[in-house]
Amino acid sequence: MQDSPEYLEKKAFFDKVLTIYGRNSVMEALEDEAVTIHKLHLSKSNKDAQVLEDMKDIAKKRGIEVKYHDKQSLSRISKNAKQDQGVALDIVLEHFGDEQYFKDTHESYRIIALDGVTNPQNLGMIIRSCAAGNIDAILLPSKGAAQISPLVIKASVGTIFKMPIIKTSNLKQTLESFKNEGADVYTLSSHAKSSYKEQNYSDKTIFVLGNESEGVSKAVESICNASIAIPTQRGVESLNVAVTASLLAFL
Repeated sequence: MQDSPEYLEKKAFFDKVLTIYGRNSVMEALEDEAVTIHKLHLSKSNKDAQVLEDMKDIAKKRGIEVKYHDKQSLSRISKNAKQDQGVALDIVLEHFGDEQYFKDTHESYRIIALDGVTNPQNLGMIIRSCAAGNIDAILLPSKGAAQISPLVIKASVGTIFKMPIIKTSNLKQTLESFKNEGADVYTLSSHAKSSYKEQNYSDKTIFVLGNESEGVSKAVESICNASIAIPTQRGVESLNVAVTASLLAFL
């Protein structure tokens, strides 16, 4: 039964699992004891190599299950046969959660919501700034935006394992739900007249950052409380979205 407690518990666990690939990325994750690991996957066709022996040694010491696959099966797990180098690793992102869990555990918050941010490098840098600053979660759409990947993990310099991330299949609806419970939602726009430093922010505040070239979508913009800007000098029209997130994180 898909609504049984056992099914829901299993689904909740696997919703937090991310599979990375490539020998360097996998080795870095295995060596970091702060990273929770579910399973190590190796191809049976791998030629002998010291790095693979080191992976197996670490897995044994950490009590991590190791599974062996034929090359085709491993490529289905990694989803990148050209670059997986015969290894993949299931990582548990313990700070992944849903909207309701976050609301139940936070009476006040500052959230950065991403509306169509597609560059993995930007996503990684945004995660790093939010983790270092005063942001309680990142709201990340499951479609139409960059998703967590080895490149994002690298750009975040490992901070993704510390930063709460709320996944949503409908950003507009999720923002409306937060608004209905008292949150103020602001879009960032270079055309806005109000400076981000001039606002009196409430205990529940969400900043929406838009696509790198097109900005915040009209649908999302229509439900926001106000639009604010980061003033710039010398004719610079706008800032990189990751830089904007960094400034907001340290308000």
